Amino acid sequence: MTRSDSLRLTFPFICMLALASVAEAGNYRNFRVAVYARAYEVQQMKDPAWLETRWASIANGLRVDKIYLETHRDGVIPDQETLNRAKEFFKSKGVATAGGIATVVNERNRFETFVYTNPEQRKKLREIVEYTARNFDEIIVDDFFFTSSKTASDIQAKGDRTWTRFRLDLMAGVSRDLVGAAKKVNPRVKMVIKYPNWYGHFQYLGYNLEDEPRIFDGVYTGAETRDPTRGAQHLQQYLGYDAFRYLENIKPGGNGGGWVDTGGWRDKERYGEQLWVTLFAKAPEMTLFDFRQLLAPMRGAGESAGPNTIPAYAGSVFEQVDGFIGKLGNPIGVKSYKPFHSSGEDFLHDFIGMLGIPLEMVPEFPSDAATVFLTESAKFDPSIVRKMKKQLLDGKKVVITSGLLKALQGKGIEDIAEIECTDRKATVREFPGRGGTARSESDILIPEIRYPTNDVWEILSGATKGLGYPMLLQAGYGKGQLYVLTIPDDPGDLYSLPPQVLTQIRAVVGGDLPVRLEGPSQMGLFLYDNQKFIVENFAPPGGGTVTIKAVAGGKYTKLVDIVSGEQIPGQASGDRMVFEIALRPASYRVFSTE
Repeated sequence: MTRSDSLRLTFPFICMLALASVAEAGNYRNFRVAVYARAYEVQQMKDPAWLETRWASIANGLRVDKIYLETHRDGVIPDQETLNRAKEFFKSKGVATAGGIATVVNERNRFETFVYTNPEQRKKLREIVEYTARNFDEIIVDDFFFTSSKTASDIQAKGDRTWTRFRLDLMAGVSRDLVGAAKKVNPRVKMVIKYPNWYGHFQYLGYNLEDEPRIFDGVYTGAETRDPTRGAQHLQQYLGYDAFRYLENIKPGGNGGGWVDTGGWRDKERYGEQLWVTLFAKAPEMTLFDFRQLLAPMRGAGESAGPNTIPAYAGSVFEQVDGFIGKLGNPIGVKSYKPFHSSGEDFLHDFIGMLGIPLEMVPEFPSDAATVFLTESAKFDPSIVRKMKKQLLDGKKVVITSGLLKALQGKGIEDIAEIECTDRKATVREFPGRGGTARSESDILIPEIRYPTNDVWEILSGATKGLGYPMLLQAGYGKGQLYVLTIPDDPGDLYSLPPQVLTQIRAVVGGDLPVRLEGPSQMGLFLYDNQKFIVENFAPPGGGTVTIKAVAGGKYTKLVDIVSGEQIPGQASGDRMVFEIALRPASYRVFSTE
């Protein structure tokens, strides 16, 4: 039986479990809320007065269903008596308890990890897992479950393998060892691995998305995006949605929730956005990291109205989302194939999502999809060209990036079309078209792509000094169509593309979807399979209201705002209907097409 067959057979049963899990939501109707407490704060819970006053602050405005009590971080291990007191306290408050483990030796020393080739350190971690399993029926392994160690024992164990391959194999073995140890102590225990937000680089440090989700009982998603420009990771806001959907598609029904911290925000809406975007992905639980951070003063609130503490503000976000999220169906988007352990044009999916093109990342090639979007990461599948040909011969659409085109040159892409991504560059600012020339506010550096005239067609062009360069190419193959999208050297320059240009890109990539956007970049579109959708303005607070257009099928005559009840009439445009939507910065609106 193939992995695909196995997923198809188990999917209905898993979906039932997932629905049952959501139905168990207590304080909010459509999801649960959890708080994570580090070992440092858990150890302080031995003082009842300390715990009572601080929990009162956290629970003021925030309804919490569960707390994860950490049993290890930086060598700190709360004693059994403290754990007993903490569990009794939260039981008296009606809050469920679960265990947490941070597999980090020294977080302050660049996240110093355990040396997993060291038998003594493996034994120590196994003892921590066993201790935790004796105390809890659910354990979440925080996102330090990777290895960056290069000690002599690691080098010897690595042998001739690459560091990536060695670490993937090593951590899969460690996973089996620790899950087995936990279940030997407590057969009821549910072991969950929480993955961080840097999904494009997992494989380098041993996060094994191919094997670990099958070893662990569940997975969890790090949805932190924080500040995309000033932060060290530079992650785009759409990642909170995109990463959750990817892990959900890897382990259907087994993605337990999204995890957000308070780090790196400049305004409170930035923190709230991490919460609501993850819930848009239909996360059944949100974990707030952490007990200590939730007690810190609210930053970036300025003169804005509303709750003035972090827990209360988070609670207000949950209240609003809980009012409509249950009315939305299953998320849908353009299928984008990202193979296991792949990299290339890292995190580009999130930039595309910020253009208002909803994506659904999947770990296996989606041969049933009408349109497949492929970035450079698809090159890690040695059969990718063959799969693309099959898709095209079946009359479907394949959209690839210039990065993937370059990676596949000399590897069979020429059998589809003799297109070449050269090493030359061009700086463009103008985009000529039938309606005139659109202009960006800044220069955009792009790779120059060569193609045979009249065999390949230039759908969209960029221009400089009187010379044009392809931004979007189309080539027929069998009954299907191949498109090549030129990605700027700086993917952030995608946000500088004029609305007229983005409209054409959206029409090609997302043309099969029931709704698409027209307007500027940094707009999010979240689609569901029951004629509902969300539009978000990702711009930071302080700017002006933006009007964008939602284009839907001609049978729909109006949009109804699910939150406010406002009705927006449509205007006919050919066989489509166009609706104008006003959006303030750092806000979203939820609609039903009727």
